[in-house]
Amino acid sequence: MGAIRLCSRSACRNSAVATLTYVYADSTAVLGPLATYAEPHCYDLCEQHAGSLTVPRGWEVLRLAMPATPAGPGPDDLLALAHAVREAAGKPAAPEPVQGQRAAHPALEAPAGPEGTRRGHLRVLREPS
Repeated sequence: MGAIRLCSRSACRNSAVATLTYVYADSTAVLGPLATYAEPHCYDLCEQHAGSLTVPRGWEVLRLAMPATPAGPGPDDLLALAHAVREAAGKPAAPEPVQGQRAAHPALEAPAGPEGTRRGHLRVLREPS
């Protein structure tokens, strides 16, 4: 998940909805749903440019089925993102709350140990006496 990707066509500021990949060995252009990650040898296209795609003479266009509506993040995607953020911050993954139980609020965590007080991503260190 990330920021909204724009169409790769120059001067186009529309959001990308499809990814175009060339298979040079087979003289084929493959147009399918927007790839999960931006790849260096693929082109993201908006709906207008994906619909009006033309290829060189002798090439074939393989159009994969496009979803009617873009898939939004599901609960598993959001949990995986939360775990990844915690892991990157060096915090252990919080236990998942039991049905009907509220999760602990991150602001209620105990401060860090003897080296100083922890506030958000900053750490206050005391001067040695």
